[in-house]
Amino acid sequence: MPRLQEKYKSDVAPALMKKFAYKSPMQIPKIDKIVVNVGCGDARENAKVLDAVVADISAITGQKAVVTRARKSVANFKLREGMPVGVKVTLRADRMWEFLDRLLNVALPRVRDFRGINPNAFDGRGNYALGLKEQLIFPEIEYDKIDKIRGMDIVICTTANTDEEARELLTLMGAPFAKN
Repeated sequence: MPRLQEKYKSDVAPALMKKFAYKSPMQIPKIDKIVVNVGCGDARENAKVLDAVVADISAITGQKAVVTRARKSVANFKLREGMPVGVKVTLRADRMWEFLDRLLNVALPRVRDFRGINPNAFDGRGNYALGLKEQLIFPEIEYDKIDKIRGMDIVICTTANTDEEARELLTLMGAPFAKN
């Protein structure tokens, strides 16, 4: 069992049950999935770019990335329907816990001038979105092997009903929220 999942079961779930006075253990919010997404607009000119992005994201998450394609044609972006525009990975179960552990304890502390993550990036339904400017903060990426620095979006989907519950869940899990 992943380390963070053990922490959730032994420490976080009982603390949430006590703080929010849930009547049933099924009401306790838990992390449902994590979606990692990289938009790659320059993939329409050069197909090799997409292979590099897929390799990077697969190395970071431990799961093969899926190529996302444009749903609509946009003339201003020279984009046609069905063209590849990025890659995404949806993590669940053990891979999700391992990735979250590496993100919170290894990758985020490696960010330059890191003061914490934005405590206001919740969507109103208990999901948290986080944007990273470079993939180099993950130890799986070798600096010499990358062709271009790319950012990524990480969305942590929870079963919480409110942002307050989700914020408390992530705080107890060890998310380094910035002090306002």
